Amino acid sequence: MLQRSSHVLWHNTEQDMVCRSHVWGKLFIPKNPLFSFSPEAALISVSKQTFALLLLNFEDGNKVKKGKCRLGFLPSSIHTLEVALRIHSHPNILNPPLFRTDSAEFPARESDLDRIIPKMKKVVSLISFQCNFFLLIKFLLLSETVMAEPRAKTVQVTCGHVLEHNTTIFVPNFVATMEKISDQMRKTGFGTAVVGTGPDTNYGLAQCYGDLSLLDCVLCYAEARTVLPQCFPYNSGRIFLDGCFMRAENYSFFNEYTGPGDRAVCGNTTKKNSSFQDAARHAVLKAVQDAPNNKGYAKANIAVAGTTNQSVYVLADCWRTLDKSSCNTCLENASSSILGCLPWSEGRALNTGCFMRYSDTDFLNKEQENESSRGNVVVIAVAVISSVIVSVVGVIIGVYIWKQRYIQKKRRGSNDAEKLAKTLQNNNLNFKYSTLDKATGSFHENNKLGQGGFGTVYKGVLADGREIAIKRLYFNNRHRAADFYNEVRIISSVEHKNLVRLLGCSCSGPESLLVYEFLPNKSLDRFIFDKNKGKELNWEKRYEIIIGTAEGLVYLHENSKIKIIHRDIKASNILLDARLRAKIADFGLARTFQEDQSHITTAIAGTLGYMAPEYLAHGQLTEKADVYSFGVLLLEIVTGRQNNRSKASEYSDSIVTVAWKHFQEGSAEQLFDPNLELQEDHNGNVKDEILRAVHIGLLCTQEVPSLRPIMSKALQMLTKKEEELVAPSNPPFLDESTMELHDTSADPFYPINAADSIATVSHSSFYPR
Repeated sequence: MLQRSSHVLWHNTEQDMVCRSHVWGKLFIPKNPLFSFSPEAALISVSKQTFALLLLNFEDGNKVKKGKCRLGFLPSSIHTLEVALRIHSHPNILNPPLFRTDSAEFPARESDLDRIIPKMKKVVSLISFQCNFFLLIKFLLLSETVMAEPRAKTVQVTCGHVLEHNTTIFVPNFVATMEKISDQMRKTGFGTAVVGTGPDTNYGLAQCYGDLSLLDCVLCYAEARTVLPQCFPYNSGRIFLDGCFMRAENYSFFNEYTGPGDRAVCGNTTKKNSSFQDAARHAVLKAVQDAPNNKGYAKANIAVAGTTNQSVYVLADCWRTLDKSSCNTCLENASSSILGCLPWSEGRALNTGCFMRYSDTDFLNKEQENESSRGNVVVIAVAVISSVIVSVVGVIIGVYIWKQRYIQKKRRGSNDAEKLAKTLQNNNLNFKYSTLDKATGSFHENNKLGQGGFGTVYKGVLADGREIAIKRLYFNNRHRAADFYNEVRIISSVEHKNLVRLLGCSCSGPESLLVYEFLPNKSLDRFIFDKNKGKELNWEKRYEIIIGTAEGLVYLHENSKIKIIHRDIKASNILLDARLRAKIADFGLARTFQEDQSHITTAIAGTLGYMAPEYLAHGQLTEKADVYSFGVLLLEIVTGRQNNRSKASEYSDSIVTVAWKHFQEGSAEQLFDPNLELQEDHNGNVKDEILRAVHIGLLCTQEVPSLRPIMSKALQMLTKKEEELVAPSNPPFLDESTMELHDTSADPFYPINAADSIATVSHSSFYPR
């Protein structure tokens, strides 16, 4: 029989089941604002943001005595038990899973978890969706407020650069901070908290924008608190979502209203005319004037002159910890930044003390209706309930069936990873963790080659004297687990002189490790972007690096057993051996293609400045995305200038734009890297070769993907110097200086939301992430 308790939500009986979500390697029971859980609660997901909660009582033999159905809502980040167990089963989870109750936390037994899944399936098969008539009416009445758009899509995550001081103290402090803020968010849509002392103190702030209802606010905050922990092991971070903001630090930042991280994120798909731009300026300035006098919040809606149904919509919101003067200053800075996005149809200012957004789409949530209107809703709901009840139940069942098929599909993917892990453990690719630990001197700081968000790379020396490079992964979420197995699967299936060779890995120890061949000259960016080391690469050596990179890409795209798109070609992912020969590294973001696929649509990931415009805007990935990245790399090798510099740098335009201007003006020689030390009387053939490389770089970075050459054609153009080149068309217009995208390496975050066309940026150091 079920052991009943009014507090504890976990029992050692086989029948008991609870909903769990994954946060930082722990499994927590989410607290839903609509109702509380009972010891007999089982969660059955039926769509992305809707679930049916079945309250069950059991008899011996696992027979259902009676069941009730309640409807509610959870953010997309909440996972079912089966998903959580797949996370739990991985050996590299940060901490053992804990099942949290109202009164205590204690470790879960894997044997208990293994027994729950088949029981859960039995229960699912026994339960029908026989929901109470009253609850269906309540569901319809609540839908107007609860189903309003919570705007829980991630816009940007920024992580700090300082590692946490003590994990055993930092993690509980962070969780406690989020819990304290959560209680405040449910009441006011805003919260702050301070937990701990010393270097592990956690300061947290969260706020929903003024047009969100409290229920929508809770959903947005739930998404934010699930995403932000991905900054671990760094001790600070901030996240902007379309409906809310959250920040965590190890110092008090509550009165800050400006900072070096202030920036704008601009749309890049639609340009607007002067009438729209005038309306946008008017709306933005109006919001700036109104907000400080309205507790920091304002929205505006200005019609576009000369149109019948076009408007500009603006939202401005200061954090409630700021006074009126600080709020005004923050919004003035934000308005100046956001208006720089014009003529694009959308822009967001992500500032230290405030948020501002304009758009040609009405993204604002409607104001709450008054009581009389609510009464009208009741009458209408009662009148139509009999005609829609069958449809509602049908839709729920239909979505539930779809969800179960989706879960089965995801489970098959998980099984593939498990099979790969077993294969690795049983062949010569597997290294003992103790062997690698000894080879690096227990990962001593003196052996560190580079560090990024996915992990740190160390130099190691095996017992036989072989030098190796070991990537030590931060493995605290399932996305990175997928990247680990993706990289192992792909790189272990290919072999080419211009690809970094994977020697093996360790996936059975306390952390996951990848083992590569050691390349003493590290990465190309250390040479071409350094005024001193750049002189070590004359044009002949640079030309060989260009050819080697092109040959490696031709192999991946056309000659390997499976078609592979790298997705992150850049100077820091081109490693150099002792003879300065190029080897392509870092296959964590790579994707495979079927022969009959023209493209795949995927979450955007890569490095700002190297991503093709069609991929950045729509997530459509083809081999032409790698061609674009190669073209940017080629121009960087010629010029010695890095494409993704900040706006404050010497060259505010992208290297593609600068090269295009010089090419059009016939002054491309001015682009040549001074480190090439080409004299006036230098061999004219060398200069012609460099000019040809600039021309090919522009052909590879054309805006229209179909006009870019495939990699084998680009290689042919580089090697057959007598072949005539066609004139390049305009490069894409991407004002990258106003865009700030996620950094997957220098800052530790990951592609957050596949639905957004906001990309992730990475700056690998010395070795691939």
